[in-house]
Amino acid sequence: METATVAVKPRRDDCLAVLVVAAREVFETMLNTKLIPVFEPAQSVRLDWTAMVGLAGMLCGVVTFSCDEQSAIQIASKMLGTHLDEADERAGDAVGEICNMIAGSFKHKINGLSDHCWLSPPTVVTGTDYRVHRQADSSMEFCRVTFVFEGTPIFVSLEIRK
Repeated sequence: METATVAVKPRRDDCLAVLVVAAREVFETMLNTKLIPVFEPAQSVRLDWTAMVGLAGMLCGVVTFSCDEQSAIQIASKMLGTHLDEADERAGDAVGEICNMIAGSFKHKINGLSDHCWLSPPTVVTGTDYRVHRQADSSMEFCRVTFVFEGTPIFVSLEIRK
């Protein structure tokens, strides 16, 4: 496993590095799959599933995980050890749990943060006709990384209050 730790109130570049390590560890541990980070946004990708987990306490923000429907079903199938057709109805729970584990792994990698930051339960949004609106605020930092999962792009992002 990769390791990366930084102090509380990390810089954007540190957050991005820790977010990459956290996501890769979760996918290796839970899905026995290696994620390949690509630091360029994918063009015209259909995002059918978005999960969000809030961070509160010493670090406030939100971790977001987004993917297409086939990726959500593959994640559920790998997590549960079932066939793809059996995993379809559990895709939402699986996507929410993956986001929750990435957020948990992220906060545990920040020195001094583990006991002073709490996670909200995951919220999962499905469909393609939605937008996530963020409050325009210069005190927020945003980092996003695209990964390749089973040949398809998935996205993990972190928005934190400075």
